[in-house]
Amino acid sequence: MIHSSNYKPRVFPIYADTLDTEIDRVQDLGSTATLNRTKIQEVGRDGLVDWRKTTPNISVNLRQLEYGSIEFYRQLANKGSTVSQISWTDFKTTAVDIAGYKTDDDNTFLGTIYYPDLRLSGFSINIGAPDAIIERSFNFAGEDEIALINNNKYLIRGRYIIAATGSNQTVTVANPTPIADPDNSGQFLFKVVKVSGGTATKLDHGTQWSYNGSGTLTINGSSTIGDIIWVWYSATTQGSQTIFVNNDADLASIAAESCTILLVTATHVSRLQSVAVDTSFDRRDIREIGTEPVVARGIRDITNRVTLGRILENYTIEEVLRGKAGASYGKIDVREFTDNLSLIIKFYSDNTKTTFKLGYKYTDLAPVGLDASAPVNDYITAGNTLEGEVGFVTITESIL
Repeated sequence: MIHSSNYKPRVFPIYADTLDTEIDRVQDLGSTATLNRTKIQEVGRDGLVDWRKTTPNISVNLRQLEYGSIEFYRQLANKGSTVSQISWTDFKTTAVDIAGYKTDDDNTFLGTIYYPDLRLSGFSINIGAPDAIIERSFNFAGEDEIALINNNKYLIRGRYIIAATGSNQTVTVANPTPIADPDNSGQFLFKVVKVSGGTATKLDHGTQWSYNGSGTLTINGSSTIGDIIWVWYSATTQGSQTIFVNNDADLASIAAESCTILLVTATHVSRLQSVAVDTSFDRRDIREIGTEPVVARGIRDITNRVTLGRILENYTIEEVLRGKAGASYGKIDVREFTDNLSLIIKFYSDNTKTTFKLGYKYTDLAPVGLDASAPVNDYITAGNTLEGEVGFVTITESIL
């Protein structure tokens, strides 16, 4: 059997010259595969003619403790380690691979579950209660789920540098040696990405790259000295591939008492019992007649949905929604609510709030719903729901 402590999750950015990393503070990682097979029948025959197989849909879900790090967002946006701010529009054309390396209770390495070319379809931040540990969750969409086992049990991603300028430059793929793909005769490499002049491009096998089966990868066409080549493949041994590094430098988690919620400018939202923010991407994958793969990907729309739940003690939030915060205004009419609000969520290292770690900002929010509840023998609660489409996460407090 495989215990969760021996399931090592790792993320691989595709369109960037950025090292892959372990995924820290994961609480749950799961997937659902829909194989999209259609029965073919015909009049006059009892039973099936055949099955039509189309592209599968793979949904991957990952739940993570909030620990004040922007690293995972950088990987998802295919950004480098020096980037301090990630906007939601940075996820439009990016993709990652996620892999889980599996070792059983007898310390025998069994293989790798590999989810290639995942696109972020949404994520959320959840502060479930005033004393809760904060969580963030991510949803991904893909088309493949691959179990690498036996001689192909390790997923490897290697980085190589083009040594000269010219056509048909080569690099030697080693440490460890690639193993042939048992599903595709004569093929050894899953994916090749070239980074030239800061632009990363996935290359097509047969036209833009070839591999001779014994270590030599040829990049067809023109290359420039210093171009970076990233290569994905499977191997029997781990080689120098890093699987998982325990992260003891960052916080273990951040709890609700170590965060600050600000609505609009400097209005502190009080008596909050819960905060949930869901960001979803309306993705559009473009296909064309004559080819099976998706030829272009994008995001048609982004939706941020903010839900604030609180014990009803005053009408501070409603005054903000009305645009009359601090004005001692005598009437709150929902018809008059403003539609250009901002929400800021700040996370600190502890409840003294002296060391800023990470912040989220959502702008151009409009109120879309209110609710209230008056249960018997209890305090009255109130909820506010806002929606918008603009947001970012940052490690720089001054820009919030």
